[in-house]
Amino acid sequence: MKEIILNKATEMFLTLGFKSVTMDDIATELGISKKTIYQHFENKTELVEASTMHLFEKISGGIDGIRAEEKNSIEEIFSIRNFMMKQLHNESSSPFYQLQKFFPKIFSCLRAKQFEKMHMCMKENLQKGVDNGIYRSDINIEFISRIYFTGLTGIKDSDVFPPSIFDMHDMTRQYLEYHLRGIVTEKGLDILKIFTKT
Repeated sequence: MKEIILNKATEMFLTLGFKSVTMDDIATELGISKKTIYQHFENKTELVEASTMHLFEKISGGIDGIRAEEKNSIEEIFSIRNFMMKQLHNESSSPFYQLQKFFPKIFSCLRAKQFEKMHMCMKENLQKGVDNGIYRSDINIEFISRIYFTGLTGIKDSDVFPPSIFDMHDMTRQYLEYHLRGIVTEKGLDILKIFTKT
């Protein structure tokens, strides 16, 4: 039952927001009593924390699976992006804005874990791309990895990129192309063009 509650809560938090969804909403959606939820989670904060860590572990596992397929660096990065968008239901910025505003400690912990994971994955992706002649040999891998994370998290700022103007799905694709065009070789550009055809 705990896993069922966690899965449903995560789905609802992502769709409607971490602040917006109440314990009553989750109970109603599952057709159980609120008391049943409290048998597994002491309060909403504990459920939010469990939900964000559950989502992080699920996404991390999926990313590891994609990386194990040993695609070229550009195909790998697009596959990871597509996988993440699917897991996050094409994620609007709203749920994570609510997480940051109303559950700042949980948000900070999640962001630290995201950075650690993404930084390691991106550094390996960049090195592999350089080794295979897809990325330029003169790039600063440490810098590019960090600027990629900064940009990817930055486009989720709804004050700068309001959802009324920017679609998150399209914006992540544009950001990826913007990022890659700055580091690819001619060989890499030929591969990139395959993934950016619309």
